[in-house]
Amino acid sequence: MPVVLDPDAAAVYKAFQEAGRPAYETLTAPEARAYYLQARFATNPEAPELARVAALAIPAPHGTIPARLYVPKAPRRHDGLSPALVFFHGGGWVIGDLDSHDVVCRQLAVDGALIVISVDYRLAPEHKFPAATDDALAATKWVAANARELGIDASRLSIGGDSAGGNLAAVVALAARDAGGPAIAGQVLIYPATDFAMTHGSHSEPETSVLLTHSVIRWFRDHYLNGAADIHDWHASPARAQSLVGLPPTYVLTAGADPLRDEGDEYAERLKQAGVPVTARHYPGQFHGFFTMGRLLQQANIAVGEIGAWLKGLG
Repeated sequence: MPVVLDPDAAAVYKAFQEAGRPAYETLTAPEARAYYLQARFATNPEAPELARVAALAIPAPHGTIPARLYVPKAPRRHDGLSPALVFFHGGGWVIGDLDSHDVVCRQLAVDGALIVISVDYRLAPEHKFPAATDDALAATKWVAANARELGIDASRLSIGGDSAGGNLAAVVALAARDAGGPAIAGQVLIYPATDFAMTHGSHSEPETSVLLTHSVIRWFRDHYLNGAADIHDWHASPARAQSLVGLPPTYVLTAGADPLRDEGDEYAERLKQAGVPVTARHYPGQFHGFFTMGRLLQQANIAVGEIGAWLKGLG
């Protein structure tokens, strides 16, 4: 598939190159985390003001999972309770945290007129698979169980994330379906990683190796997985699930210049074939990672707004 970056995306990519952006695979995990956070601060749009932002500590078998609660000034309410989105940040299961995705969570809270809970799941390589999925599921269960105390309507609880976070959201949706709960109203998968086999065509196209390069994907994979056997486990590769029937309404966003493009598109198509209501939005001239670059890319803000509108449509 021919890929041509939009002029603004091409300008951002050129600026990163000229600034000497390091290749993550040449860094240690702590170094990569520090650089990623610095880059997010430079590309995030202005943070919207909210009614409340609060730290949470979610109980887990290993201790606690840090999280952050976002309440907009005008949330939708029914009987005093609001819909909510449990959000899992991207970063290849190795980088990213509550601060790297603080602004986009604020945007989603405002544009979706709902409460957002951002989850700071454990990162690899210190905590390999399935630590991140365990934390994502534990956090979702906790939010559902404590919904009323958080001001949340448990029947309107959605999940979502970008990249690795989209992977975690897809896994949580599958696990919740199989366990009979918690009930998930919708899932938002923003250029999700769905299959660690990495055999889709977009993984080998030179034009897709922009910011998320083919080599850094392998670096993320090798940090996160314990070995080749994990590739076939749907808890790591949700596309390996035997059935996608019974999953909640889904929003899938993909970008043209993205090695994960084809697996995201294929997952959306499989969901449709399984009878799941799917809204698929493709940004052909954007690269992986654009969603959090609203200071530099107007299409990032448009994408956040469209997801907010979709979440409103869930009720």
